[in-house]
Amino acid sequence: MLGIGGNHRRSAIVIGGSLGGLFAANLLQRRGWDVTVFERVPEALAGRGAGIVTHPELFEALSAAGCVVDDTIGVAVQTRVTVNRDGSVAGSLHLPQILTAWSRLFELLRSAFPDAHYHQGAQVVDVTSDEAGAVARLSDGSLQRADVIIAADGLRSMIRQKLLPEVQLEYAGYVAWRGLVDEREFSKTTHEAIFEHFGFCIPQGEQMLGYPVAGADNSTRIGERRYNFVWYRPTDGQAGLDDLLTDEHGVVHQFGIAPQLIRREILSDMRAGADAVLSPQFREVVEKARHPMFQPIYDLAVPRLSFGRVVLLGDAAFVGRPHCGMGVTKAAGDAMQLVRSLSEHLDIEQALADYESHRLKFGAAVVTHARHLGAYMQSQTKSDLERRMAERYRTPEAVMRETAVPPAGLTAAEA
Repeated sequence: MLGIGGNHRRSAIVIGGSLGGLFAANLLQRRGWDVTVFERVPEALAGRGAGIVTHPELFEALSAAGCVVDDTIGVAVQTRVTVNRDGSVAGSLHLPQILTAWSRLFELLRSAFPDAHYHQGAQVVDVTSDEAGAVARLSDGSLQRADVIIAADGLRSMIRQKLLPEVQLEYAGYVAWRGLVDEREFSKTTHEAIFEHFGFCIPQGEQMLGYPVAGADNSTRIGERRYNFVWYRPTDGQAGLDDLLTDEHGVVHQFGIAPQLIRREILSDMRAGADAVLSPQFREVVEKARHPMFQPIYDLAVPRLSFGRVVLLGDAAFVGRPHCGMGVTKAAGDAMQLVRSLSEHLDIEQALADYESHRLKFGAAVVTHARHLGAYMQSQTKSDLERRMAERYRTPEAVMRETAVPPAGLTAAEA
């Protein structure tokens, strides 16, 4: 395509229409690029996911992507609190933070990108790259050419699997149960104890955390919010995970299972576990969660990000355990650096190499830090370092201080 004055307008294909892909798409579009997004899921993505911890770099990226960041972005908390099994307070920490929801961020980013260039139900099955550009082949056999292809297709990235078949997701040995509870369903005592805080409960070998997020229609008004919980629980190795992922018909759903397919006995066992190990406040939260679900926890780190005119971004490149609370912020930081590198280097392959030089270190640091934070929930550790980390992060003080906080000395936007 020719731009004003006959200059070639650079073009990009973004594979993956979730948050990371939309950050890259919006940022490039605002720099004058022609951008096309292909999302393999045919139905609307809005409403997926639950709570997200924000960081300053995330707000910077949202503003740069053309989104309005105001008081409706999320719910502010001032303190963190850890409660014991009997409900008493084990410790507290002043740490102001804003908690938001996946659906709120998706709404902002998706509305900023033109519908005509966002294609749902479009699955890219292969990519190639040469000096002239990059080509994406779709499942319908059609070919799409652009100056650069950005693979932002998540932790099960098909593009990563083709480019780096030796890199595989590594199961960490535990899962994260997740759920949401409407604020109006809280008892007065539980609301007073945890709702306005980033809360924790730390049973032996497990961890529960929760915080307030926007409610229906992304409302942040008092009384209309929700409480998001994440409960980390170990499994009996891969066999235990396979059992959790098996539906009532005996089908094993690799990597993840839809909430409606989780067997009743699995849900009953989970709620019985809450009664056995959690504080009264978090037992109530689990009891009142209407559609709890779980996600297996994985590690993944790639040795490179750029492949000619093709580049990996977000969870397609690094999958860090959720303890860091950095997944979305990391993807936003990836997109910011990618656009910066493409703006500073006319040669695209040189630009992608520059992007890799900046973000490879950060992604690896996030994955390593998240492993350390989660070490004490693994049934067995693999090294002396992991054993030391397991002991270090077993205390309420350490958990409150380091959970959902960037690794020390490294910000999401570090260049």
